[in-house]
Amino acid sequence: MAEKKMDADKGFVIKDRRHFDESGAARGEEEATAEAKKPEENPDAGRQTSPTENDSHETKDAPLPEINFAGFIYSLSTTAMYHFGDFPDPVTKEANRNLDAAKQTIDILSILKTKTEGNLDETEKQLLDGILYELRMRFIKEMTHP
Repeated sequence: MAEKKMDADKGFVIKDRRHFDESGAARGEEEATAEAKKPEENPDAGRQTSPTENDSHETKDAPLPEINFAGFIYSLSTTAMYHFGDFPDPVTKEANRNLDAAKQTIDILSILKTKTEGNLDETEKQLLDGILYELRMRFIKEMTHP
C-alpha cells in the first residue's frame, strides 16, 4: 500500500511500495526504489492543491446544509424537478427537460421508500409519500402534455 507522510512545506508525499506494477507483473527492486524517490525529485509531484488554491465556486462562508434523511429526500426531489425543466442549467442558463432522468430519480425515491419501510418516523414517512405522489403526478402530466 502507498505510504503517506506529511511535510508542512510540501503537503502529502505518496510513496508507492507495491511489489507489482499496473499490469500485475512483479516490479524489480530498482524500479520500486526509483518510484519511491520520484516525489522527492519533484516536490510538487504528489502535492494536492488546497481549496484556496483552486478556482472553486464555493465560498468558505456558505455553510453546508445539515445531512439528514429529509435533506436527502429534498435533494432527490429537486433533482427530479431539474429534469422536468423547472430550473435552468447553471452553465448554459437554459432549462432542459429529460423525462427519462426524472423517472429514474422518482424510481430511486420509490426504492428508498421500499427499503426503509418500517424504519422511518411518521414525519419522514409522510414526507417521502408526499414527494413521491407529487413527482409521480407531475411525471404523468409531463408525459400526457408535452
